[in-house]
Amino acid sequence: MIKEVIEILQDCLQIEDCSDWNEQTLLLGAIAEFDSMAVVTVLTQLEEHFGLSVDDDEISADIFETVGNLTSFVQARC
Repeated sequence: MIKEVIEILQDCLQIEDCSDWNEQTLLLGAIAEFDSMAVVTVLTQLEEHFGLSVDDDEISADIFETVGNLTSFVQARC
């Protein structure tokens, strides 16, 4: 599942090479392209791809701290 999450991030953030990304890769605050609009886009793509529904009150900065945190969040809802 982490591979799919990375692919969605790569597509949404329009980053060419994410081949070295892993669970510890920092996101929010570490990647200039990952702003508030990107968060919305990523969430929308994750919802569509995995068939999820995420409520506003479920979202926190911790979820977007690392690729691993985001993947764990998605896994918990699948």
